[in-house]
Amino acid sequence: MAGAPDRLLLRLEWQVVRRLDGRVLGAFRTADRGSGLDFAGLRAYDEADDARRIDWNATARLDEPQVRQFHEDRELTLWLVLDRSASMTVGAPGRAKHDVLAELALTVARLFGRGGNRVGALLHDGATTRVVPPGTGRGQVLRIGRELERTAAAPPATDTTDVAAMLAGTARLARRRSLVVVISDFIGTGEWDRPLRQLAHRHDVVALRVVDPADDDLPDAGLVLVEDAETGEQILIDSSDPLLRARLRDAVAEREADLAAGMRRAGVPLHRIDTGRDLLSSLVGVVASTRRRQV
Repeated sequence: MAGAPDRLLLRLEWQVVRRLDGRVLGAFRTADRGSGLDFAGLRAYDEADDARRIDWNATARLDEPQVRQFHEDRELTLWLVLDRSASMTVGAPGRAKHDVLAELALTVARLFGRGGNRVGALLHDGATTRVVPPGTGRGQVLRIGRELERTAAAPPATDTTDVAAMLAGTARLARRRSLVVVISDFIGTGEWDRPLRQLAHRHDVVALRVVDPADDDLPDAGLVLVEDAETGEQILIDSSDPLLRARLRDAVAEREADLAAGMRRAGVPLHRIDTGRDLLSSLVGVVASTRRRQV
């Protein structure tokens, strides 16, 4: 009998991959993709060129602005950065955030890998990191799936994500210019603005934020016992208290605004993936929003 990763990948190939093949890869490429790493020469600067590619030494020598040209990369390396903290277990059975993350990761890996591109993965649970080195083919996607299955079976080290540590770890692993897709709920700790900007400076970064209704809403259930994710302290609260519910809404709105602002500062596109929406519709939405941004 085929294992769970095999069955999941087969289902995704039939339901999603064959209907999206060729569309998601183009959507995730950014304006800087194809700059390559191999220097090809110089040419005169044009108004449409990125000023960051000006070679100032050659410009001074020739008394005319010159830009560097590079050979286009023929293969792409994709790094999947996957949040395995306890906050990702929130949601309905079979459609919790970590279930949606697994579907997203395997779908994107399969789509990118079909063109001969290399795919690797970094799985971070808040304290430890598991790495699947980049590889090619369907077998590589299954390796990532098996690692997802192992991490799902192990209790997460922390309730929230250390986003800064997760991004810094990715920067250490991804030596060559790559496409980095971060899949997380971004409910976490750590000052992640600087690590994100540093990562985005060298790589093309895309953020897929997995969201469940339970993240933003407190059920009206009267007195409930809640636990502080950081200290472990348990307190009794009245979930029906209008003032408490208003404060929660304000905190959620502030968190949303801070996340969006941080992504904008780093130049990283942020896409919302709702657990209640089917995967195909979600990825079609990612493609559509990317195309609108590029027009």
